[in-house]
Amino acid sequence: MSRSQLLAMARRNLAHVKAGTVDQAADVYRVPAVNYHDPDRWNLEMKRIFKRLPLLLGFSCEMREVGSYRSVLVADIPILLTRVQDGSLRAFLNVCSHRGSVIVPEGSGRGTRFACPYHAWTYDNEGALRSVFKEEDFGQVDKSELGLTPLPVAERAGLVFVIPTPEASLEIDTFLCGYDELLAHHGFEDCELVGRQVLTGPNWKIAYDGYLDFYHLPILHRETFGPDMQSDSLFDAWGPHQRVSMPNSEYLEFEDLPDEDWELEEVLGGVWTIFPHVSIADFDAGGKLYLVSQLFPGPGPEESTTIQNFLATSKPDAAQRELIDEQMEFLRHVVQDEDYATGNRIQKAVKTGAKSEVLFGRNEGGGQSFHRWVERFLEADDDALPGLFSTGEGGVSDKRDV
Repeated sequence: MSRSQLLAMARRNLAHVKAGTVDQAADVYRVPAVNYHDPDRWNLEMKRIFKRLPLLLGFSCEMREVGSYRSVLVADIPILLTRVQDGSLRAFLNVCSHRGSVIVPEGSGRGTRFACPYHAWTYDNEGALRSVFKEEDFGQVDKSELGLTPLPVAERAGLVFVIPTPEASLEIDTFLCGYDELLAHHGFEDCELVGRQVLTGPNWKIAYDGYLDFYHLPILHRETFGPDMQSDSLFDAWGPHQRVSMPNSEYLEFEDLPDEDWELEEVLGGVWTIFPHVSIADFDAGGKLYLVSQLFPGPGPEESTTIQNFLATSKPDAAQRELIDEQMEFLRHVVQDEDYATGNRIQKAVKTGAKSEVLFGRNEGGGQSFHRWVERFLEADDDALPGLFSTGEGGVSDKRDV
């Protein structure tokens, strides 16, 4: 089924190439400028989006072995991911049951025991409290009731998703709407994590708008990607998740081939986004190099943090390592010094009240869909949350105009 979907998207792309058309939304969409800086709205976004939806927090390939772990901080919530003896992943709030200390510092490693740095209460990697320092002096406690607090966690397509709220009820398969079947063709589970770097930016939505927007490529990035970059976009959606691609004239050489002769590698391009905070793109660095960007809100509505993760399809040799390092520095510059520098100026400008709204054109259907989904999640209570995904609405109309 996923192969047929990819080929259907490729043939739709080809039809646009031949007709000279692009995807068009029904109308221009308006977003109140205050949405990018209002503290009350930001707090609601944290509560109803980032604390109750699955977030991509890691990769299967970086935690292959039993005992491997990753400690992360997400919207000020410390989270610990560990691979346990049966091969599954577990996720916990990284908070000691004694006095609330963070147990494992941010980072990755191997270990099956985690001792709190404050009073040495020790937990195993399945979350059970195993020892209390000087228990005979502390007093009797039931250690079975004082383990780490578990969080919902799931692996799909080599990606690790966690809901940072205990006992959250949203199922990962409901959330992904079948999108993981398409993502699986990238082969992330067989990749090598070859680098990470952290960038700072404006409000998370200003930052994220850029990942869904090819309209700016030949303008803002004319000195880096070049002025000949296409600005045309095609959009495909699975619930709130989207793939943004360009009309690709190279598909013309496959036009008369039967579907079984199309190579999937040829039709996987574009930017694949996972709502509300992930962008996936691939680049050449002596071999395919994936950039998986995790975008998280900062400590307030005017800040965000982006983790750029780099995954290579094979373990790099010394020559490829040099190319990867060069590509990492290039992409740091493009995003930090071009995209986010512009976003920071937007952040300051919208606060002046000079404009009451920002606009998303008919050719910016990805951004339109993103903001519509933000509104849906803010309006939906917990009981209504699963029902949002049944529509499959992507925000782009069936009308495809020039």
